[in-house]
Amino acid sequence: MSTLTSQDPFEGILAKPFSTFDSQRKLALESYQKQGLPSLKSEEYKFTAISKKISQSISNIELAKPYPLSKEDVSKSVFKGFEGYVLVFSNGIYQDELSDKIKGVSVDLISKQENTEIGSIAKVEKDPFCALNTATFQDGIFIHVPDKMIVDQPILLLNFVKANDGQVIQPRIWVEAGDFAEVTFIERFINSGPENYFCNEVTEIKGGKNTHIRFYLLQNEGDNAIHVTNTETDIKEDSSFTALTISLSGEMLRNNLSLNILGSNSEGNMYGLYLLDGTTHVDNHTNVDHTVPHAESNELYKGVLKDKSRGVFNGKIFVRQDAQKTNAFQQNNNILLSDDAIINTKPQLEIWADDVKCSHGCTTGQLDEEALFYLQARGIGKAQAKALLLYAFTGEVLEHIKDESFKSYCIDLVQEKLGTNF
Repeated sequence: MSTLTSQDPFEGILAKPFSTFDSQRKLALESYQKQGLPSLKSEEYKFTAISKKISQSISNIELAKPYPLSKEDVSKSVFKGFEGYVLVFSNGIYQDELSDKIKGVSVDLISKQENTEIGSIAKVEKDPFCALNTATFQDGIFIHVPDKMIVDQPILLLNFVKANDGQVIQPRIWVEAGDFAEVTFIERFINSGPENYFCNEVTEIKGGKNTHIRFYLLQNEGDNAIHVTNTETDIKEDSSFTALTISLSGEMLRNNLSLNILGSNSEGNMYGLYLLDGTTHVDNHTNVDHTVPHAESNELYKGVLKDKSRGVFNGKIFVRQDAQKTNAFQQNNNILLSDDAIINTKPQLEIWADDVKCSHGCTTGQLDEEALFYLQARGIGKAQAKALLLYAFTGEVLEHIKDESFKSYCIDLVQEKLGTNF
């Protein structure tokens, strides 16, 4: 058991009194005190020294306050071709006056909700950073998509970050989609300053029956971001959930993504792509929990690493005893472009049912020299041939983006990175 000490960098914000969510905060604080910040001795963080990184990069920790934004700041930060709704955040705090109104969808502060289920999906005992967020977040956003509501255009969650050294940004998002509802979210962070910062985000998504939810996350924040995400989702029968995470830059990124399949005839999909250079470190931890029969999950993560970058993939699929007729697939593929790049990968299956189809695997290697020679022999320069092969490798993930404008934007970012940095 760990307890708070004077060495704990978050002691100051944990001691701050809050007037909302008293019961949740008390439980979260107790959980954080019990877990303590993770060290390399922790099985879940054995390859990611994030506590050390925070101590090295962040000083005089305090909760970040929102900073002024204009409509022009928002408009120029929306990627080309996007047609949809924009919800704006400044240092993790929702900015209603700069956000679009979505007909039929309720968007408000969590603190204004009479009955809140905050913490009922993202359990504080599962991760110390989830406990830290629950104990200290200032306020969050509550998004409710009612029954039978099909949101015809994607919702862009646009997070502007500008924090002095030592400031902690803690977005908190609750999404609830009713029966027969359909909605797509795109989340993007805009780094507006050169300072190091720590962003600790928790997103809870509650789906109904025959509900279809897509959640895309783009991480391209520059080299001074330490970013932890905890995204946890419940889906019921006849539903689908798709998560897709693209990580292109950051000092250290840790993504905890969990899906609880609570209804039969449901489908969960998790896709990830990470293109890493320099000393960037990205750690993807996924968890799919099959609790009922006749459900399916698909998981594919791909990475390209060069220089002294490091990637971690730890995927877990649980198939409970009652979850017969489950079909689960998990794969992690990586290409290393330098001797100093490192990938630690661990796909896992834990199966208690006997009538299932489950598979998992991982590959780590270099570019195919024969394919590279083939392209060069047909007049394509080595650098261009290399970029073409790498782009073909990434395409299997990018094709799962259903919004065409976001897909085009991501393709441009990937092509630019592969063409100039790799």
